[in-house]
Amino acid sequence: MTRKKWTLVVLSAAQGKTRRIQVSRTVAQLAIALTLMLVAGLGLGGLRFLGWAGQAAREHRLARANTVLTQEIGTLQQKLDTLRTALLDLEQQDDYYRLLAGLEPLNADVREVGIGGPGLETVESNPLYGFDPDLASDTHGAEMEASRLVRRARLLAFSWREARDTLSTKLEKLAATPSILPTDGYISSGFSYSRYHPILSRPRPHLGLDVVAPEGTPIVAAAKGRVAFVGRNGEYGLSVEIDHGWGMLSRYAHASKTLVRVGQPVERGDVVALVGSTGLAVGPHLHYEVVVNGRHINPRRYIFD
Repeated sequence: MTRKKWTLVVLSAAQGKTRRIQVSRTVAQLAIALTLMLVAGLGLGGLRFLGWAGQAAREHRLARANTVLTQEIGTLQQKLDTLRTALLDLEQQDDYYRLLAGLEPLNADVREVGIGGPGLETVESNPLYGFDPDLASDTHGAEMEASRLVRRARLLAFSWREARDTLSTKLEKLAATPSILPTDGYISSGFSYSRYHPILSRPRPHLGLDVVAPEGTPIVAAAKGRVAFVGRNGEYGLSVEIDHGWGMLSRYAHASKTLVRVGQPVERGDVVALVGSTGLAVGPHLHYEVVVNGRHINPRRYIFD
């Protein structure tokens, strides 16, 4: 039986010659199989190499990311240190502003609410702990410190709002508190529960101050408020009453002319009337009274200029 043979033609590019080689079919198949196995082996090796190279690149990127993350955490901790120092300074200022507002400083127990931590989270609960315990510890510490600073800042914000509101209320009350002599002149008669009346010729209470001044001298509001009464009022003659709120009222009597209307808001120093001698008076002067919660108070206690 004749065996089939395969002919291989080899071309020489340099000499331009051809060479024929005859091999059996079995040998040719064996050569082809070996060639394919070699190619397959090289391909698998190449894939293994590429896989190894890719893994190495990924590990390098992760290592680089870990380094950058560690640096960022260090920077964050520095900023937290700066914030902690700033909060400490603001807490000291808070004590000062609370003192101005007449409030007690926050006690140590209350401040611990902002400084202490919740005590529930652990380093092991950090997602990074399984990969890098040291990095997990750093991030955990930064998270806890940030939480503490946030609580301190919220506590401080509450304290400042309390001090601000208290100071605002005090300022409003000060603005509404009579504090000046309402007209230019000299005090001829003071506050007394029993004073000899020059017209009635008998002792009687004099629950205000008499300020002698030329007729037509401006009378000004002693504090911020709203006009509660304008008109004639018996012995007071032509008079003006101003409600200052906080239970305080001021009265300006014996005027020759009034310059405001009921319900009109006024500020300290606004002209409300002119000095006169209407009502029970012997000459031009201002009779000035201060009433607090329905009780007459010596107006000298409300003259600070």
